[in-house]
Amino acid sequence: MPDEKVDVEELKKKAEKPSKDAMQLHPFYKGKIQSIGKAPVRDFSDFAIWYTPGVAAPCRAIAEDEELAYQYTNKGNMVAVVSDGTRVLGLGDIGPYGAGPVMEGKAILFKYLGGVDAWPICLDTKDPDEIIKTVKLLQPTFGGINLEDISKPKCYKVLEELRKDPDIKIPVWHDDAQGTATVVLAGVIGALDVVKKDIENVKVAMLGVGSANTRTAYLLIAAGVDPKNMVMVDSTGAIYSDREDIVEEKDYDTFKYDLAQKTNPERMTGDLGEVIEGADVLICASRPVPGTVKKEWVEKMAKDSILFACANPMPEIWPWDAKDAGAKIVGTGRSDFDNQINNSLGFPGIFRGTLDVQATTITDEMCVAAARALADLGAKEASTKKVIPTMDQWELYPLEATAVGMKAIEQGIARKEWEEKDLYEHAEEVIRTARGSSEILYEKGFIPKAPE
Repeated sequence: MPDEKVDVEELKKKAEKPSKDAMQLHPFYKGKIQSIGKAPVRDFSDFAIWYTPGVAAPCRAIAEDEELAYQYTNKGNMVAVVSDGTRVLGLGDIGPYGAGPVMEGKAILFKYLGGVDAWPICLDTKDPDEIIKTVKLLQPTFGGINLEDISKPKCYKVLEELRKDPDIKIPVWHDDAQGTATVVLAGVIGALDVVKKDIENVKVAMLGVGSANTRTAYLLIAAGVDPKNMVMVDSTGAIYSDREDIVEEKDYDTFKYDLAQKTNPERMTGDLGEVIEGADVLICASRPVPGTVKKEWVEKMAKDSILFACANPMPEIWPWDAKDAGAKIVGTGRSDFDNQINNSLGFPGIFRGTLDVQATTITDEMCVAAARALADLGAKEASTKKVIPTMDQWELYPLEATAVGMKAIEQGIARKEWEEKDLYEHAEEVIRTARGSSEILYEKGFIPKAPE
């Protein structure tokens, strides 16, 4: 039963309000990001330093040693948000133009939450080889690549080929997979702590075997979940080792095939309702339609069950329905409900730490370190309504950055060494400056106030 009575219609109105506001504010501001000088212009003579003739000196230095780009340009704090718009926020294939507002939104989150300068790169191609080629061509300018909203399994090909390419010297990350997985893992760790269950013993069900849940499964296993206690369900039903279509497509979707070998050893078949009996945790990354997960399915879960319905913009089941069906802890991808399980808690801090140590990649171990940092901070005030920190707890980002950076140093993939205390103080200063700059521009009217 729910913890308290809820006004369902009022909650539905609340859920619809952000979309209505977005349609008023996006045309008012005509986008969400802009470039602004990082160096001062004290008078017009400064242009002789920032541009010609003075700029020739750092140019020559970088030409002789490309690593100096990290010292003489903003490369070390710039990330490209690359998308072809083929799988956008539950909206599907809406193309590179339609994807633009999402990528700009990603960029503003990068800056405000992590102090990272990020730029949308929406590509007018669906060819994975063209995307790979473009990313490689962008490498001189950017310190990292954030792949976003690229359909499966193309996203795997793009990510893995770039990560394996010896000529790629900057981290390439797929936020829909690695970012989602990191925050889901943090939520699971926090929720299990609240309900007093051990991660090594829980039974996990997962609805959806796309990029998000695929990487989430691997991170859950890395954090201690026994894969033999996991069942994953796609649109056809539960996956298992010798399911014919999975075996036939193993070269097309290698991760799905691998997880089919590791999970569901009993070879259970059927939809989620047929395999969810006794599950302690249900993680959904599927259709953004409330009712995709049925109340009678949730009723079959174990006592003190945990349910994360992560589809956007709408969850697979309304939180009040999940609670009414017996779920103890419910999270969604939305900020207007309890327990937001959202990438925004992960990628800004993770990239902050990655860029600060100039790591060459982002490993699963770095993601687990970030998840544990999130969960540890959340544990200080954890409850059924808050198993994970929220975006307004700004200290989570420097904490996360420090955990990620120190793990990269430990793994030997960082080009820059830091003491832990110094790394934290640096991340904190960069993030504080980014937030302060935005707030001052708004207070002074350089970012105009929108009409009511």
